[in-house]
Amino acid sequence: MFDRLKALRDRPWTVALLLAVIAEALFLIHLDQPSVIMFDEIHYLPAAQALLDLSGPRNVEHPMLGKELIAAGMALLGDNPFGWRIASTIAGTATVLGVFAFLWLLTGSMRATLVGALLTLLNQTVYVQARTGMLDVFLGCFLVWALVMGLWSMKSGGRQVWWRWLAVGVLLGMTTAVKWAGVPYIVLAGLAFLVIRIRDARRAKKPVLAALSGRDQPHWPGLPAIPALLAMGMVSVVTYFLTFLPAFFYATDPLSLPGLFAQQLHMWQMQTQILPHHTYQSSWWSWPLMLRPIWYFYEWDRGAQRGVLLIGNPLIMWGGLLAVLACYWAWVKDKAIRPLAMALLWTASLAIYVVIPKSIGFYYYYYPSSIFLCMALPVAFLHFDKGRNRGWEEWFTALSLLMFGYFYPILSGAPLTDSQGFLHWMWIGSWR
Repeated sequence: MFDRLKALRDRPWTVALLLAVIAEALFLIHLDQPSVIMFDEIHYLPAAQALLDLSGPRNVEHPMLGKELIAAGMALLGDNPFGWRIASTIAGTATVLGVFAFLWLLTGSMRATLVGALLTLLNQTVYVQARTGMLDVFLGCFLVWALVMGLWSMKSGGRQVWWRWLAVGVLLGMTTAVKWAGVPYIVLAGLAFLVIRIRDARRAKKPVLAALSGRDQPHWPGLPAIPALLAMGMVSVVTYFLTFLPAFFYATDPLSLPGLFAQQLHMWQMQTQILPHHTYQSSWWSWPLMLRPIWYFYEWDRGAQRGVLLIGNPLIMWGGLLAVLACYWAWVKDKAIRPLAMALLWTASLAIYVVIPKSIGFYYYYYPSSIFLCMALPVAFLHFDKGRNRGWEEWFTALSLLMFGYFYPILSGAPLTDSQGFLHWMWIGSWR
């Protein structure tokens, strides 16, 4: 058996399949807990039903793709908790596999790859979002796979580099078609492309303008910079607008081409409006510290008191911050580019919300950043372990599993002892 497990180190497809089965099974267990609509499902489920009926516009504050995916689940399994949330479970599983694929391409280490995927599964934010009919799980899924395709295209050549690079544009367009929070990542992808190309030119002692050429490039060979960036931008924009196609067939207030562009302005106005105080609002600087998680549900349901708390796994969320610092230190000390990339990715994902003109924020905005912490951790472990296989990451993953099990009752909507049963998990007063 030990020899068979060792053999899996060179079989990423087999490991990914096993991981997908485990993740989807975990997300599906008691998916109908709670049995009623919770938190922001109140906005997205009626909008999804309106899409199925083509009755008219609902929830026009956000683009349509996330609601279309929820609607697909409802068309498949019906207007019930499984129908509301099945698409989210699939997106959650795809997110775990995306992290697996990204780390495999980045490191080539099965240990680091599997640890990162398992930490994503156990980080609790993915678990809760994958069992809730909201938009963020789809945003995270498409964003992670855009990173995968970006890294894959970076290492390819010939015609493949173009197809994979254009796939980045499609996935970033889909990210934006879920929420406008995807827009900054299109800009960041373009900047990352240019920075890497300029770095390659300097290392080869070539003029900086050589970065614009597609010839003799170690990264994205055959891909000229300006046409590549224009193509990615155009593909992402076209992908975004194609997701509005069902709205042209509404029975009431169907979209027209002029109306499509007017709706974008209306969405901007709704996104930037001044909102009243909300019980669960929080500032961007508090999200890494996990000071204000969100109760998605806390009510009597099916004969028991149940709760669903969106809260990260403390070991991963707080330990991940140390991993980000370690990744920066790896760059300062060893000029290690992979740890630096992970640290910058997490930093940029949080910095976005310093710039975005939203009047109030919520902890679930931190969702993509929480996934990036699960990438930074194994990369930091891999760098500082230096091939000595001391097992730090295995112990960390095992402790993360125990922490997940500890919080599981208030993540999964399991029965609690009474109305005050949640207090057992309230380490900080602001978690109430």
